[in-house]
This record gives sequence, C-alpha cells and structure tokens, in this order.
Amino acid sequence: TVQDGEGNPVKLSDFFGKPIVLNFWASWCPPCKAELPDFEEAYKKYDGKVVFLMVNMTDNQRETVRVAKDFVSSQGYTFPVYYDVNYQAATVYGVRSIPQTYFISAEGEPVAYATGMITAAQLEQGIGMIYSE
Repeated sequence: TVQDGEGNPVKLSDFFGKPIVLNFWASWCPPCKAELPDFEEAYKKYDGKVVFLMVNMTDNQRETVRVAKDFVSSQGYTFPVYYDVNYQAATVYGVRSIPQTYFISAEGEPVAYATGMITAAQLEQGIGMIYSE
C-alpha cells in the first residue's frame, strides 16, 4: 500500500484490468531523474491504456512528500505520483536500489522488471510485453 498525493491509501490491485508500469524513484537519485522524462512521454503516449504508478521512495529524511511534490511540479511532470512513506511497497517488491521498474500484466502478473536506469527504448520494450494495440 502506498499513498496518493492526498494521503489516501492505494494498492496495486486497485489498478488491475489494465497493464501497469510500476517505477520506484526518488528526487535525489540522478539515474531516476534522468529516466523520468521518458516515463512522462510514455505516460502521455499510452494515456488511459497503460497505468503508470510512479512510486516515490519517501523516507522522510532525504525525501519527503513535499520535496517530491515540489520536484515533480518544477519539472512539469503530469504522471501520477504515489508515496511509499513506510517502504511497504518497496519491501513487497524487494526494491534494494533505485530506480527499479516493473511491467505488470492487466491480470496483475509481473512480466518483467529492470533494476537501474532504463532507456526510452527499454521502456517501450517493457510496455510491449504487457500491452498491444
């Protein structure tokens, strides 16, 4: 369970029925920041067809909800951001380093994942594994 921008609990299962791109990131992480523009473009391209869950690793030390929101706003990103304020999601997914991205089928089955920064082409490849027009 993570939180949305208003602090409401959100679960991955809330989004079953559509393919899901799940990305763990933080604003202090240079590789995370480098790949986020590609996620923004993919989010716009697949609007309504693929769900993007951009999960901020909110440790309340280096990263707070306010810091993350300010970063997203300053960059003009429009993808939805969720906050893993107690690392519950990171623990469930075994996230040990960021960025980390999961490609999950509409049925909720993990299909592929990538640890570390991915390129736009790799993002497209992962989406292609879970979605076809």
